[in-house]
Amino acid sequence: MPGTLLLVGCGKMGGALLSGWLDRKAAERYHVIEPGPGAEGFKGKPGVEIHAGSESLPADLVPDVVILAVKPQTMTTALPAYRPFAVKGAVFLSIAAGKTLGYFARHLGAQAAVVRSMPNTPAAIGRGIAVLCASPTVSAPQKELCGALLAAAGEVGWVEDEGLIDAVTGVSGSGPAYVFLMIECLAKAGVESGLAPDLAMRLARATVAGAGELARLSPESAATLRENVTSPGGTTRAALDVLMGAEGLEALMVRAVAAATRRSRELAE
Repeated sequence: MPGTLLLVGCGKMGGALLSGWLDRKAAERYHVIEPGPGAEGFKGKPGVEIHAGSESLPADLVPDVVILAVKPQTMTTALPAYRPFAVKGAVFLSIAAGKTLGYFARHLGAQAAVVRSMPNTPAAIGRGIAVLCASPTVSAPQKELCGALLAAAGEVGWVEDEGLIDAVTGVSGSGPAYVFLMIECLAKAGVESGLAPDLAMRLARATVAGAGELARLSPESAATLRENVTSPGGTTRAALDVLMGAEGLEALMVRAVAAATRRSRELAE
């Protein structure tokens, strides 16, 4: 594992990863660049130094990994300050949607070692999943290091075709929001059926969390798990007839993921 990480941006995703790394002692030292309030909760944590900007970093700092966790729209403004680390041999690990390996080569130099990734926010509790794609300039040890960093916060997969990262963004990068929306909608539906709001939300949260854990631990497919709780002519079948209709959940999810994938590609332009 690395001695020193430099985290540029400590918003929701950057903070989620940092929480996971601290819990699992993924590195010895963490320098965090965050001009806003995002890093407040990490003040005083062992090994963590928080900076409002790159100008306050130690002059002799040579991080093993520079994690780029700023918004895609501000990446171009942020990058020049960190280009010297590319010359010093640091590997750059980007979690920014839409920013391609070619983009980083243009801004950091053709020699820069860059790994593009798409994690998700459950990384904060060690239950995230990330997919990575490396530039040809990334060495085998650097690739292993970046994979280990994200594995400290959940599951990891690799793709050779960088274009697939946009689809990964649509499915798992944005995916937690879809699940949270489902909890909201399930709770509201319970209220519409007469349940008290607090009870409806409690039922929705526990049901989604429990079903997710069952799906994670069970060797059976999601389809089989669904069939196991669906009796012919029963209540679940009546609900699924609605959700699995022509304009039901599957059609909506396909459109939603396609929209997120398309937006990820747009952010590269």
